[in-house]
Amino acid sequence: MSTVTQKEPSARGGLFEGFAGQWTPVELASRVRRGTSLATRLAGENVALFRDAQGALGALIDRCPHRGVALSRGRVTEKGTLECPFHGWEFEKDGGCARVPWCDLSAEKRERLSATALPVREAGGLVWVFTGTDARGEEPDLPEALRAEHGWARFAYAEEWTTHWTRAMENMLDYPHLPFVHRRSIGRGLRAPAAGTANLELETRREPYGMRIQAKVDGVSSGAGLEWRRPNGMVLILDRGGRRMRQHVYCVPVDEKTTRMILVSTRDFGLYNPIMALFDRFNRMILTEDRVVVESSDPPSVPRPVHEKSVATDAPTLAFRRWYFETLIDGRTVDVPVSTLVRSRGEATLELAS
Repeated sequence: MSTVTQKEPSARGGLFEGFAGQWTPVELASRVRRGTSLATRLAGENVALFRDAQGALGALIDRCPHRGVALSRGRVTEKGTLECPFHGWEFEKDGGCARVPWCDLSAEKRERLSATALPVREAGGLVWVFTGTDARGEEPDLPEALRAEHGWARFAYAEEWTTHWTRAMENMLDYPHLPFVHRRSIGRGLRAPAAGTANLELETRREPYGMRIQAKVDGVSSGAGLEWRRPNGMVLILDRGGRRMRQHVYCVPVDEKTTRMILVSTRDFGLYNPIMALFDRFNRMILTEDRVVVESSDPPSVPRPVHEKSVATDAPTLAFRRWYFETLIDGRTVDVPVSTLVRSRGEATLELAS
């Protein structure tokens, strides 16, 4: 039986405890339709998503400031305001109170009746929300294939896992599990090296967006690149022969024991070939293979490194774990380390430079 504490208080407190001050996708943009609201949950907070009369997105804490009921249960009016289902108060996408039935209130008085609005953007086919009321001028940092408006085919999918987002995120940054978890799929070619005396070298490089990871087996590059996009994104780069393919996975915290996994597969070839769509859907199977193992993690959230045993090939996930605890939990701002790791049969070395 594990004795590790499963939840630690965040130094930030307030909204989105343990995940405050971050841009993250929360939903597929196609799920937020005009004329209706969509209830979602992000890092323990209920959020109401809707579109105004022009189709622009709004994101409000899903709690009416009047009597605390869920705004997402209300209707979107023809004016594009979100109407509370209890007393009909109407709110703009910026949270401003537009109308209070039965009361002739001045704009100044209605200003004091606002709902809590969150910064929200639509990009790359996703709805991005900032976990705080003031994004401080920052914008979501999108990878290349999600920034582009044309020239890329996209396949988007979402499902929920019963685990903390940190376990899911570490799995996405973990190379050594491939020949075991994915032994019949993407890890098939690594089964023989992993069973023999092969050396695995993982080179990590600090980047403005987070970290870049490159794997070599016996000195030969895997040909794939892996990016960690702070706080909860992974990009697998599979470029070959002038063709570009990128797999994006975002591990979105729902609550302490639930993570919404958002997958966006992109490619700049076969844009209109329906057969190519089979490759996109293949990634759903890969996600399923990961899910079975990750959901068995105990405790559901990653503990501090001292509570689990690690080796050299864990350096990318340890770098993430260090950032998570020092930035999101302890409230300090740190960079991930630059590291070079080599694992030999019977010997492991680890070099980290902060």
